[in-house]
Amino acid sequence: MADRNTAPDPLPTDDTWTLANAKARLSEVVDRAQTGPQVITRHGRPNAVVVSADEWARKTARKGTLAEFLLASPLRGADLDLERVHDAPRDEMP
Repeated sequence: MADRNTAPDPLPTDDTWTLANAKARLSEVVDRAQTGPQVITRHGRPNAVVVSADEWARKTARKGTLAEFLLASPLRGADLDLERVHDAPRDEMP
């Protein structure tokens, strides 16, 4: 069990937090995520990243449709000779 009289780790200076420090200072991790990603480490290795909701929305926003993506393909119009295997159909399961 942890000693409750022990002060938490010092504040990170490079936007990297230990898991224990991030748990103890979650509000600050969230506040700092508004200006840049905050890396949380576990056992000395990066384990998670906290980013602002705006940044997450920007990174995950759909950029066009699948049809637009396929139409923009550099292979569109290429004379590809694709062979197709004409095996017998599979048996249906009961």
